[in-house]
Amino acid sequence: MDSVQRLIDERVHEYYWKHDYNCATTMLLILAEICVIKLQQQTLDAAIGMHGAGRYGAQCGLVEGALMFIGIYARQKQKTDERIEAECHSFADAFEKEFGSLLCKELRPEGFRPDNPPHLCEGLTKRAVRFALDYVISNDNQTAGH
Repeated sequence: MDSVQRLIDERVHEYYWKHDYNCATTMLLILAEICVIKLQQQTLDAAIGMHGAGRYGAQCGLVEGALMFIGIYARQKQKTDERIEAECHSFADAFEKEFGSLLCKELRPEGFRPDNPPHLCEGLTKRAVRFALDYVISNDNQTAGH
């Protein structure tokens, strides 16, 4: 296992079990750490309800957190609004192809039941963070503004 994956695995476990962060917040924090981006508290506050729309089962927080990060990162690379939107669209398409859905209720093992144990998505999160990181890095070479 490479050092980046080891870091991802450690952070996902820590953020879920020690801090009880949701998947969107976990995604944002790990991508920001690896890519050396400072996140504002307001951004993290915005991610509080982004785990399937507050457990509603809608868009997965792993997707939402990654999309938020793509926007932050791409803007720092001075990419245009149009380019950021295109990268977000492309990420959503690639995520859906890789994981089979964008919906939390379809991706979350066991769905949503009151007796579910916490952090059922730990394994999925580790894979999704790496997927998002690889996506961000692959788009980092795109010309700024295009």
